[in-house]
Amino acid sequence: MHIQPYASKYEKGVIGLWERCGLVRPINDPQKDIRRKMKVNPELFLIGLIDGKVVATAMGGYEGHRGWVNYLGVDPALQKNGLGRQIMQALEEKLLERGCAKLNLQVRTDNTEAMKFYECIGYKRDEVISMGKRLIPD
Repeated sequence: MHIQPYASKYEKGVIGLWERCGLVRPINDPQKDIRRKMKVNPELFLIGLIDGKVVATAMGGYEGHRGWVNYLGVDPALQKNGLGRQIMQALEEKLLERGCAKLNLQVRTDNTEAMKFYECIGYKRDEVISMGKRLIPD
């Protein structure tokens, strides 16, 4: 798999992957999410390609204190082959280059497979409650 920063020519492939992975929710417009991301740390939005096809994504962020990852997705037909580990490692390296000491992420409570994956690559559950407030309605 070749990992590179996102480019707009891959938008359709990225959104298709997110849909196949169940990452798209009615409250989130994936095109808007991509446009917003491209305004802040666009170099931390990574895609994985095999034969020019988008097979993995990881949308990272860093504001100087903590890093975040969103939209980690691997083509369901290619999961459990190390692609998720590869793209997460690439994102972690980019965050380390910026001085990021800790990477946070959120997993939906019913996504036990994702929790197992993150635990396998060294992530631990933090004793926190995630809270949010929508500032801009989609």
